[in-house]
Parts: sequence; C-alpha cells; structure tokens
Amino acid sequence: MIKVFSILTISVLVFILSAGSVSAEVPVADASATLKRSQISSDYRIEILRAYLTKHNSPLAEYADEFVLTADKYNIDWRLVPAISGVESTFGKRIPANSYNAYGWANGEYRFKSWEDSIEIVTKTLREKYIDRGAPSIAKIARRYAPPSSTWAGKVKFFMRKIDSLPLAYTI
Repeated sequence: MIKVFSILTISVLVFILSAGSVSAEVPVADASATLKRSQISSDYRIEILRAYLTKHNSPLAEYADEFVLTADKYNIDWRLVPAISGVESTFGKRIPANSYNAYGWANGEYRFKSWEDSIEIVTKTLREKYIDRGAPSIAKIARRYAPPSSTWAGKVKFFMRKIDSLPLAYTI
C-alpha cells in the first residue's frame, strides 16, 4: 500500500510540476546518455532544488540544473552536493571571496573557476575518489570529507531531506 501511495504521489508531483512546460522528449539517463538542456525542461528535481535554494537566497539557485545534470552524469544522488553546500557555506552565501567554494573544499582554501566548475569537480571527485573507493554512504564519505566531525553526515542528510523527502528508489 505504501509503495503504491509513493508511486502515485511521485506521479502526481511530476504531472503538477511539468504542467507548465511540455516536452516531447523524456529525459532518460544511463551510463552512455547525455542530456541536453531542452530535454530537462520539465525535470521536477530541478524545479524543487531551484525553489529550495531560492528560498534560502542562495547564489546557487540558478545552477539547479547543473547540480542535477552533473549528479546524473556521475550517478550520485542529486541532493548530495547541494546539501554539502548547505552544511559548509549556507548554500554558497558564506565563502571566501570569488572562490566559488561552497563545499569547504580543501578547508575552504581551494578556488574554483566558476559555479559550474565547482559543481563538476566536487561531484566527479565524490564519485571517483569517495564512492568508487569504498565510501558509498554519507557516513563513510564524512569520515574522509570532514574528519573528525561526528555531526557532518547528519547535517548533510538533514539538508537532503529538506530539499526533497520523497524516496528516490523503490521496488514494485
């Protein structure tokens, strides 16, 4: 019953969020797929993330599509990198000047070229140097990303749930 309710809820949400923009193409991502901006115009995740970041007056709000596309490219949860930015810099509002470092990267000392560059590098590194090397959970990422913090993982999970609490995976 709960699975049916979740599926129905997701279907209704997708319908409501996409009612204003209709696309003939349905975005489908796999290891070889590359999504174009025109294909993602009705991706509910982008709208949810953009609204959440806007609510927090984040300079990252206009990059919601970059977060989602890049997360799909590297097959990680689309909420993870924005949530890390929430923990590390209040969603990009408290960063070293012109660093684009909303993630506490290298203890805040690293300077990225742009927001897009930062999203790409952080997401790719989380996939290749954390998840692919034995840290597939937020708790295990935390041990490497923010040692010895015992609260970092919980804070990241908190923001992920706030961004979107709907389940991402389910079985029928």
